[in-house]
Amino acid sequence: MNSEQHRHSARQEATAAANDAAQATHNEEKDSARSNEEAQQTLQALRDELDGLDRTLLETLRQRLDCCCRIGRHKRDHAIPMMQPHRIGVVQERAAAFAAEHGMSPTFLRALYELIITETCRLEDEIIGVTSTPA
Repeated sequence: MNSEQHRHSARQEATAAANDAAQATHNEEKDSARSNEEAQQTLQALRDELDGLDRTLLETLRQRLDCCCRIGRHKRDHAIPMMQPHRIGVVQERAAAFAAEHGMSPTFLRALYELIITETCRLEDEIIGVTSTPA
């Protein structure tokens, strides 16, 4: 092989290597774009799941407060005192035990239940403060 043929062969090899590198970069970009798209789809699916759980949580909270209102009416109609501290303790302890069993923060669940109990007491106080009407 003469020097001219050698240079031509070297140029072809360099061009082939550059083309291979460009193709590899293109493939990596396609893979990255595909990976990003899959990541976005997974994120959206997880957010959709979270939205559904939030709807369930809110509906369950609404049902809980409705039940507390029925309890308030029962207490009012039967002259049972609104405040029952032992019951509050039972509910808070149950929440703390649930947290411990499921690797959740007991402090968080106690605080959450404190908010729920505060709202429950407010509702019961409104109900019990209203004069009972015969059915």
